[in-house]
Amino acid sequence: MSELTNFHVAVLATDGFEVTELTEPVAALKVAGAQVSILSLEGGKIRGFRHDLDQAVEIEVDRLIRDVSAAEFGAVHLPGGTVNADKLRMVPEVKAFLCAMQAAGKPISAICHAPWELVSAGLVRGRTLTSCHTIQDDIRNAGGNWVDKEVVADGNWITSRKPGDLPAFKPAMISLFSKSRSTVVPRA
Repeated sequence: MSELTNFHVAVLATDGFEVTELTEPVAALKVAGAQVSILSLEGGKIRGFRHDLDQAVEIEVDRLIRDVSAAEFGAVHLPGGTVNADKLRMVPEVKAFLCAMQAAGKPISAICHAPWELVSAGLVRGRTLTSCHTIQDDIRNAGGNWVDKEVVADGNWITSRKPGDLPAFKPAMISLFSKSRSTVVPRA
């Protein structure tokens, strides 16, 4: 039996996501047995890019963010991409979803620019995390402790900086999500 069988993970993304930061974690989650749903702002397909320059791939949206509840999911993954994170961070349903996941102590993984969404949801105060170096001031200004490491675990969060960190990030994400199946890992 796979370690994440019958475990449902939400992936929040929209146009402008960083391709490998969505596709590689999703593939790792599926290999571990998780059921993965791509949630977005609109139906159809969303476009991913490599470093915001080259169109790389389209991904089919499974459900709309406005139509789901955090109670349906065991964890959430937030892929990066400057455009993706900047669009999602101001959406009230995204903020509410992330706050509900955090209030329930469910695991949250975020990479690259995705911690912007956590900043805008008001969740980073007192947390230690990493991200793309260009948003470290935003994290610090929101009361978070930004560190420059390939993977940072803090309670029910796992964060990473960039696509090059994926080899370390994916197993850390799977481990955190697996542990949460039997133990909620809340952090105020």
